[in-house]
Amino acid sequence: MKVEMRDICKSFGKAAVLDGVSLSVQAGEIHALLGENGAGKSTLMNILGGVIQADSGCIAVDGKEVKFFSPVDSLHTGIAFIHQELNLINDLAIYENMFIGRELKKKNGFLDSKAMIEKTKQTFDRIGISLDPCLPVRSLDASYKQIVEISRAMMMNASCIIMDEPTTSLTEPEIRRVFSLMRDLSAQGVGIIFISHKLGEVLDICSSYTVLRDGKVVASGKTQDVTNAELAFYMVGHKIADGGSKKACVRGKEMLRVEGYGDHKYFNDISFSAHASEVLGITGLLGDGRSELFLSIFKAGLPADGKLFIAGKEATFSSTSDAVQKGVAYLPRNRKENAIVKDMTILENASLASLAKYRKLCFIDRKRERRDFENHARNLHIKMESGDDLITNLSGGNQQKVVLSKWLNTEPKVLVLDNPTQGVDVGAKEEIYEIIEKLAASGVAVIVLSSEAQEIVRVCDRAIVMFHGSVVGEVSGTDMNEHMIMRLATGEKIERGASV
Repeated sequence: MKVEMRDICKSFGKAAVLDGVSLSVQAGEIHALLGENGAGKSTLMNILGGVIQADSGCIAVDGKEVKFFSPVDSLHTGIAFIHQELNLINDLAIYENMFIGRELKKKNGFLDSKAMIEKTKQTFDRIGISLDPCLPVRSLDASYKQIVEISRAMMMNASCIIMDEPTTSLTEPEIRRVFSLMRDLSAQGVGIIFISHKLGEVLDICSSYTVLRDGKVVASGKTQDVTNAELAFYMVGHKIADGGSKKACVRGKEMLRVEGYGDHKYFNDISFSAHASEVLGITGLLGDGRSELFLSIFKAGLPADGKLFIAGKEATFSSTSDAVQKGVAYLPRNRKENAIVKDMTILENASLASLAKYRKLCFIDRKRERRDFENHARNLHIKMESGDDLITNLSGGNQQKVVLSKWLNTEPKVLVLDNPTQGVDVGAKEEIYEIIEKLAASGVAVIVLSSEAQEIVRVCDRAIVMFHGSVVGEVSGTDMNEHMIMRLATGEKIERGASV
């Protein structure tokens, strides 16, 4: 099936989001759709998926013009859309989510749960994953929720599949599994539109690409004819800095020390320290326990044994609010579920963690609240129309900056950033790295949790590597490279001084 979008235009109010965009995907082609957050990628795909309608332009399938007034229209034509924001219901089982709106029924009209469970198992077997279809979705982590979304699209036997950031929360083995499936589908004639900020993945899996910038097509062609650096240049309109050589870190006083910390489920006997003016990385593979460790420290996870010290003094936190008051801030890894309130404005989201400092008797000092937010918005380069707009109006990268603004507003001594660039484009990534470096230079102890070894090397002064809930090593200087980090993260025992 050949899908074409011709001269698509779309505006929201006075803001033109798409300006004469054309895109063509052949049967069996894996086509990358690239661009910074806010470039118009999601809007273009929402039009193809029938979520919204274009102001002008047309869509053609196998040369015949079609009109989509709803997602059902698009799906019936053979186009399946895996959205960046997962469309799963946590209170339902996996198999129930797989069949939402397409439930199988017995002759007597009752739901045929047995048949739906069996078909779900067959789909999972095809992908090569081991999941119990009867598990509630709420029991899954973000990576497996993404796999359920992908599996649901696979079950629909679509001829064209839109994948919007499908690998953001997946481990390397899971990514390889998904890519293997994508190649199989491509060989069967299924066209795939692949949206990703991971340019290495694009060059690995895609045969062609289209780049949007400011709502216009600025480049397109075959991936074999382009480099990673060229794609990044097309996306942002200028060369992306590689970070160069990091300046030697002059560590300040110890701001956080953890001794013998363990919850006896996700992590055990963890000890480390973080200092003012340094960026400390905590890394490993998904399931290493790092997120659970810091959720526990921040009093948002399971209780744990062990001792905490803030600026040299032993401390205990009774709640997350208490942790914030004592100088610890934590930006969680799943922005959509744990970091923003979708029904609130940009300004309200940015002020949530620090309302106490704006309290004036029984009221909130709105002038001071707005003034502080506008200062942060300028410093963080948040692109927005107005702070009074809903936060969902912003691109992923700008939402992440608002969440960062929220925690900076608490004036933390220790700032923990869990996957700070998840779902963020290459340009916004570098901006966030620069913000992290400036925060450390200002005396904040910054802790970056990330499974991307390249990110750890790029932004951190030293890194602690975890494996199955335990610390297996610490790297710094010349030892802090992707190869050494991956060896430690996979559980390899490395003696000090061993060649990497």
